[in-house]
Amino acid sequence: MSTDNYTSPLSERYASKEMQYIFSQDMKFRTWRKLWIALAETEKELGLDITQEQIDELKAHQDDINYDVAKEREKLVRHDVMSHVYAYGQQCPKAKGIIHLGATSCYVGDNTDIIIMAEALKLVRKKLINVLAELAKFADKYKALPTLAFTHFQPAQPTTVGKRATLWMQEFEMDLEDLDYVLGSLKLLGSKGTTGTQASFKELFDDNNEIIDKIDPMIAEKMGFSCCYPVSGQTYSRKVDTRVANVLAGIAASAHKFSNDIRLLQHLKEIEEPFEKNQIGSSAMAYKRNPMRSERIASLSRYVMIDALNPAITSATQWFERTLDDSANKRLSIPEGFLAIDGILDLCLNVVDGLVVYDKVITKRLMSELPFMATENIMMDAVKKGGDRQELHEKIRQLSMEAGKHVKVEGKDNDLLELIAADESFGLSLEELQESMDPAKYTGRAEYQVEQYLKNVIQPLLDANKDVLGMTAEINV
Repeated sequence: MSTDNYTSPLSERYASKEMQYIFSQDMKFRTWRKLWIALAETEKELGLDITQEQIDELKAHQDDINYDVAKEREKLVRHDVMSHVYAYGQQCPKAKGIIHLGATSCYVGDNTDIIIMAEALKLVRKKLINVLAELAKFADKYKALPTLAFTHFQPAQPTTVGKRATLWMQEFEMDLEDLDYVLGSLKLLGSKGTTGTQASFKELFDDNNEIIDKIDPMIAEKMGFSCCYPVSGQTYSRKVDTRVANVLAGIAASAHKFSNDIRLLQHLKEIEEPFEKNQIGSSAMAYKRNPMRSERIASLSRYVMIDALNPAITSATQWFERTLDDSANKRLSIPEGFLAIDGILDLCLNVVDGLVVYDKVITKRLMSELPFMATENIMMDAVKKGGDRQELHEKIRQLSMEAGKHVKVEGKDNDLLELIAADESFGLSLEELQESMDPAKYTGRAEYQVEQYLKNVIQPLLDANKDVLGMTAEINV
């Protein structure tokens, strides 16, 4: 680790090596060479005077990139693409004259950007599915454990721990749908020329539209894509970057919501994120167990959500066929957005995999509020014994306020049941009232909803993606 230069925290602390490689210089320049080979092969197959010997020479050197030559050349000509064309030509003297034939810089630059984003989306997809798989195990395990639900962070009708987890899952699953749509819609730029008109190919192929029409589809197929964007300026539309960044921002929003809930639950001592044996929660307060992983998820998620504004503004401000104010911005916003979301998903995977559930605390809190929630049932039982519903409703309202005062003002336990038992108009003993305090009676269809959601939505998704399951995440700090 260098201590005298700035290093990005995304590389140093958060993103995986796998995601870092996707956005590495090596990945970029290897992809450039694959694109030059695809172009030369296509041009040869469509009748240009290019030999198999030249193609073979290009293929022989596609991975052993002479970076030193390219760097020296770039100092002289100040152009990264032409420096790499030159360096490739030094290794391939026979093919030197046909490298990059008819193409502009965006042929390698923009097509590579699309290829890299596609690879990065595949890795994000893999991690997102694994987060869903871990959450599915958690939801299934705790599908029947009653817990106090909150609306406005005020006690509300009970739910189950597993049902709450399905709320997190559904948002991630919606993100997966968006990701699959955008990934499935990505197309290559192809080879469109300096303003997107393919003018150079009119010259190369003697104005033969039938042949020129085949260039982009053939390049796309060789690079593993179904097709190219039908029209473009010099670049692919920067709207594409916006769509990709919005997918990342969506995942970040879901992760942030999940992490907030974990942080609140950890405050309540109901559920905690994993805490290692030797981990220090606070330098001053030795007893502390801070939800640092969930806090980091929230922190990085805010970055990704804001980062998505960059491609949107860039897309909106491109002039005509292109301007270069996109370049520096997308060099930052796209890789860093992906590196951050990669770190977020690793953290989510780590947190879900090690969640600690304190069921006794959960039950204790629920039982302290349950008498208030049971009042409708208590009233019905009292009516069955001959009571007047309207009178009983008013009495329960008054007794509930009295019990609430005992809890909030006097710091006592909730004694609503005792107050009701002492009122003869209800005709119910304390024992009868306590029998109605089974939390499972108040969770509605929560357990059933979990079972149906896992069976009908999540399991088919996991079955269809068995090959990517089983990931674990290493957390650096």
